[in-house]
Amino acid sequence: MASSPIHSPQAEPERRALPDYMPARMINEFVYCPRLFYYEQVEGLFAHSADTIEGEAQHKRVDKEGKDLPPAEELEEEEIRTRSLMLASDRHRVIAKMDLLEVADGAVTPVDYKHGRPRETDQGIELWSTDRIQLAVQGLILRDNGYRSDEGMVFYQKTRQRVRVEFTVKLMTETLETISRAWETAASEQIPAPLVDSPKCTRCSLVGICLPEETHRLRGERPEAAPQLTLFDETRNDRLKKPPGRETRLLVTPRTDLRPLYLNSQGLRVGKSGAVLRIKEKDTVRQDVRIGELCQVNLMGNIQMSTQAVQELCSSEVPICYFSRGGWFYGITTGLNTKNVFLRRSQFRLAEQEWYCLRLARRLTAGKIRNQRTMLLRNHVEPDKRVLRELKEMAGRAERADSLEELLGIEGNAARLYFGSFAGMIKMEPEDGATDAFSFDFQRRNRRPPRDAVNALLSLGYSLLTKDFTIACYAVGFDPLMGFYHQPRQGRPALALDLMEPFRPLVADSAALSAMNTKMVTPKDFIRAGRAVALRAEGRKAFFRAYELRMDTLVTHPLFDYRVSYRRLLEIQARLLARHIEGEVEEYPVFVTR
Repeated sequence: MASSPIHSPQAEPERRALPDYMPARMINEFVYCPRLFYYEQVEGLFAHSADTIEGEAQHKRVDKEGKDLPPAEELEEEEIRTRSLMLASDRHRVIAKMDLLEVADGAVTPVDYKHGRPRETDQGIELWSTDRIQLAVQGLILRDNGYRSDEGMVFYQKTRQRVRVEFTVKLMTETLETISRAWETAASEQIPAPLVDSPKCTRCSLVGICLPEETHRLRGERPEAAPQLTLFDETRNDRLKKPPGRETRLLVTPRTDLRPLYLNSQGLRVGKSGAVLRIKEKDTVRQDVRIGELCQVNLMGNIQMSTQAVQELCSSEVPICYFSRGGWFYGITTGLNTKNVFLRRSQFRLAEQEWYCLRLARRLTAGKIRNQRTMLLRNHVEPDKRVLRELKEMAGRAERADSLEELLGIEGNAARLYFGSFAGMIKMEPEDGATDAFSFDFQRRNRRPPRDAVNALLSLGYSLLTKDFTIACYAVGFDPLMGFYHQPRQGRPALALDLMEPFRPLVADSAALSAMNTKMVTPKDFIRAGRAVALRAEGRKAFFRAYELRMDTLVTHPLFDYRVSYRRLLEIQARLLARHIEGEVEEYPVFVTR
């Protein structure tokens, strides 16, 4: 089936409020990479890297404010040095915080401090083009404020060298043209394309947000690539079609160094001491955890957290996730970290289009069914060939469904087949004396509440996966409550549920099977509460370990051929959906494992 463009040319253009002034640092970023400029200036996105952190530390001394610079008409023939001075040009609508200004013989020379080293050429050392333009912007601002500025300098921290540049007519003309193009890009609705095979990408702190290699590969823009990527071959629905050519560069680490924190014991209190979370049980300190080592904090049940700890976690962009004692995910606290309102506007607009919701839901459901089939092939003692054949047929039918209602019926039938064979993947022998509820003798899927041990594990696994995709949605800039396949409902993270569909068998089901088959969780770890069966505290702790081991597992991406952990993959998939919704790639590449 031919795909339709997701953005109509007759659509009303988005109105974007432009700032009064463009910072000189943003002009530097524009010269380095227009796409990086767009992310930082227009969408307000930023991420630290080792380079940015080191550069920020080196700038602390420079950022100390010095004395004011006298007005141009009062500037005498004396030597003046002043630091961290903010000036703007109303004519060119640019502003700069100048690290150091040196006044001599009536001329003002801006000195900019840079973390790296100068460019080395056959003619000697010189400024990088980004630094040259940024200095020239400062020269323009000084001139517009009446000062004479003939040259500028950059002090490179790595080599402890000053490199000079003259403000020639040619340089200033180039700078004015660059400022004009930067304003045009900021006002545009279209984000600039990623750089192609650029060495700049390897050092860019936003490379995990930009995904240059993945975007180009999905758009089929490499010379050796196919014209257009589609995930499923229309004639062979069970096979992936990907562009030929060399492997996609993996520009982010396969695993993140940050780890989630689960607080499971009832009655714990969490406070803050400096940059450390202090976890207490009554008056006894149980554990200290560095906030800088965390990617999320999960509170299971009756656990108290101080306002100071919440504020510090919000400031550090570490989400706090709230669960009931039984594991039901019902809330999240994040800081004001998401600034990309334009992505959410596109998300809301497309969520109102029935054709688009069906188009995306088809792919998500087909991907989920294929992954369920793969799970049976990998883990079942002796998978039923009829079930495998029917699941394959169901995946094909899902791609041709005419409505969301029909798709729900197909998904339900596939789930019946899959869970009907689920017991064949449980390889732990029943324990003597275990009741039916506490044994791993799985009969069928049930929930709200789960009425046996296997369903209790599955429900908790799906709850944790919902939490992780909700965090991924917030990280990318989506509203997790506005979905496409799962329709909006009060308090339900519908988009997170959409994205997690193909990952249910691969992550949650796999973690549950691993916990049972390796005896990380045993029947004695369960307790009955009314009709429900739930995990005891020690059982939950063991399952969290099984779940996180699965999330930390490296998996090969079938389209890009690199290996990343499932936790990293969740964010990559959410960002690829953003690339699709913003019109950069034609189809959302649902993750289907081999």
